Amino acid sequence: MKIDEDLGFDREDAFQTDDEENRAERVCVDDCGDDTESDNTLASRNPSSNCLEVNNTTWPQSYRESMDMLKGVTPPSISFLSGTTATGLRGSSSIRKHQSNDDESSYSKPLIAERCFDEEVPTSTLLASQQRIFVNESTPSQRQCSFTQSLINGINVLCGIGLLTTPYAVKEGGWLSLSLLIIFGIIACYTGILLKRCLESSPGLQTYPDIGQAAFGIAGRLMVSVILYAELYAACVEYVIMMSDNLSTIFPNASIDFAGIYLDAHQVFSIVGALIVLPTVWLRDLSLLSYLSVGGVGASILVVLCLLWVGAVDQVGFHGSGTALNLANLPISVGIYSFCYAGHSVFPNIYSSMKEPSLFPLVLVASFIFCWFVCTGAAISGFLIFGDSVESQFTLNMPIKFTASKIAVWTVVIITVSKYALTLTPIALSVEELVPSMTRFRSYGVSIIIRTALVISTVVVAMTVPFFAFVMALVGSLLAMLICIIFPCACYLSILRASLTKLQKAVCICIAVLGLVIACFGTYSAISRIAGQLD
Repeated sequence: MKIDEDLGFDREDAFQTDDEENRAERVCVDDCGDDTESDNTLASRNPSSNCLEVNNTTWPQSYRESMDMLKGVTPPSISFLSGTTATGLRGSSSIRKHQSNDDESSYSKPLIAERCFDEEVPTSTLLASQQRIFVNESTPSQRQCSFTQSLINGINVLCGIGLLTTPYAVKEGGWLSLSLLIIFGIIACYTGILLKRCLESSPGLQTYPDIGQAAFGIAGRLMVSVILYAELYAACVEYVIMMSDNLSTIFPNASIDFAGIYLDAHQVFSIVGALIVLPTVWLRDLSLLSYLSVGGVGASILVVLCLLWVGAVDQVGFHGSGTALNLANLPISVGIYSFCYAGHSVFPNIYSSMKEPSLFPLVLVASFIFCWFVCTGAAISGFLIFGDSVESQFTLNMPIKFTASKIAVWTVVIITVSKYALTLTPIALSVEELVPSMTRFRSYGVSIIIRTALVISTVVVAMTVPFFAFVMALVGSLLAMLICIIFPCACYLSILRASLTKLQKAVCICIAVLGLVIACFGTYSAISRIAGQLD
């Protein structure tokens, strides 16, 4: 959805939070609006007079629209920093007014509040595991993406910075570890379909936090949201490390020695990279960056082609090396491979925006196949070319004297700059929601301070643990495993358990247990390697 000022639309109306959309979707069948006062639980209500209402007023309210920008196609043109609200959500002022007048805290309200159904609704539809919410027409921001656009969105989400580290994952785990890239791709694709089924259980569910709340209440929503934002924050840290590593290969002699403080090339470019991206974080309109981020798909292909060019045309050569399997370092490889498929935070948004949601499984399958093909090609090519000397990002091994190497490095830097603000903005908006609602606190200056502080914090973390591969392994083992493997299965079992067969339940439980075991071993290994590097 793109709303331009030239068309005369008020930007106050251009950006709706989850809360506004869901309250606009509050529906009951016409005949039973007055019979709800005595209904408190699903089990106790009368099946002949029951209806459901979306009641989603809890944090984070800005999740859906802010995450929509990460898709890249049909991005919203939104003014984030305004003079009246820190979040830039002018429309949310009505929410705050509504909440201030509400006697009951939003944290005590369920996602699916109870009203009444028309008497003709079958009792079987009122099972706790299959609650349905009848809503009005989708908002203009929904159901506008074609299959092709949705496919590009899915590929753009999956084909990220993880492919740069796949050769290093082969070095750590051995050639046979590449089989895990296929296995995790299949499992992650399946859990993406589980999220779709959770969304289909009620039209009122539109985002991952919504699914968490439907499955486990407010605690589930908050837990899912915090982990999703932690994953985005970690990605921003990785972006800073990427910029510093790649720029330092172009300018290896850059350093600062002032007043007894010495900064090497990596530290200098961490700070320079932050100064470059800082103005983009302050932008009021991120539509341009959102369009540029679509180039991530082409950029991924371009970087891999540059790698092949360096090996085949520039005569760096291909060399057979490596072990078949290294069990000691395999958890690091597992974490990196898991990071490559960490797109589940945006999958519900892609599904909700499709004109034909029934094609969503096909979008997922095609996106995962493309991601697997690119990552596997990069892993095999990178390790064959550089062998055991391969760095955490294969662009760091590419001789900078070659034109193909320069193209690859600068492509990585440009895409990193374009994606940093898009990745950080959802976090900033969620923090700004927590700012007291008094006007003097929700000012443009406060929003600038929050966003600047977030940027500075990512730089500090990146300079403290500048280990790209190990940080990626940690994020993949802990956060990505929770978001991509464990939570989808847990939410699916919680929401639809009454309609599942024993086989479906067993499969979900096995996948969740496997994810939990991998998360424990992978997290321990990654933390141990980081600690070893810091000593």
